[in-house]
Amino acid sequence: MAILVVAEHDNTSLKDATHKTVTAATKMGGDIDILVAGKGMKSVIAAAAKIDGVRAVIGVEHASLERQLAEAMETVVVGLMGNYDAVLAADTTTHKNYMPRVAAKLDVQQISSITGVESTDTFIRPIYAGNAMATVQSTDSKKVITVRTTAFAAAGESGSASTSDADSGIGALKSEFVGEELTKSDRPELTAAKTVISGGRGMGSGENFKLLEGIADKLGAAMGASRAAVDAGFVPNDWQVGQTGKSVAPQLYIAVGISGAIQHLAGMKDSKVIAAINKDEDAPIFQVADYGLVADLFKALPEFEAELEKAGV
Repeated sequence: MAILVVAEHDNTSLKDATHKTVTAATKMGGDIDILVAGKGMKSVIAAAAKIDGVRAVIGVEHASLERQLAEAMETVVVGLMGNYDAVLAADTTTHKNYMPRVAAKLDVQQISSITGVESTDTFIRPIYAGNAMATVQSTDSKKVITVRTTAFAAAGESGSASTSDADSGIGALKSEFVGEELTKSDRPELTAAKTVISGGRGMGSGENFKLLEGIADKLGAAMGASRAAVDAGFVPNDWQVGQTGKSVAPQLYIAVGISGAIQHLAGMKDSKVIAAINKDEDAPIFQVADYGLVADLFKALPEFEAELEKAGV
């Protein structure tokens, strides 16, 4: 079996999600190659070649791949699939944008957000917002799979894969990149942070999220939010943790003013330790929390920050 893993990167650095996707691919067995599609991404190719278990790294460069446009990525991946039995990519926004197109072009069913690999054709994935796990067996000749990377450990970096370039095969496209507005922060990236503190509708307003900032800074934590807080306009959309947001699995997840709807739990229940603060003792979040504090968050948060200061954090 030959497997193609699509790298997660920003044209400068290789993301940890790639290492975890390689781990998932390793469990399927066979030869593993990595596709690095982008522009000016030599450093990414070099980093990918060091991942354990990788046979070769294929670099494909084109202007439209700088932002990994769906049309362009579909063309590149489908063009390479004659040599592979499966293609795997991290279950992130970037790859969710084009992987369904790849599956449609190959006339196969995509297997989304897998959390386990039973064999070359059998996988485990969450359903019903993570409340049940389904074992899925695919008879398709080509497997198109996205990987929930929080469920896999990162592969090591003692490999020495060969590297080569391939033609993109990209012609005229119907879409083009226009622009983007990014939220800049000195805090860790949400999906890679070891500590995450998230606020929910109970925060009351976007202004009140400042109560979380001091704690986040002291703990070196990323800041997140529930969908309710995002929909209310309290914080940006890229803070959202949950089924329709980002999946996180930090060492410590602190949920503040979050009731614990199943959609939110689906994105953070793999956290090693979960601590919750909510004034409602019957909030569902307490059913999954390792530590729970029933209290008014507007009183508890300043006290929490003061204790961190006393501890010299």
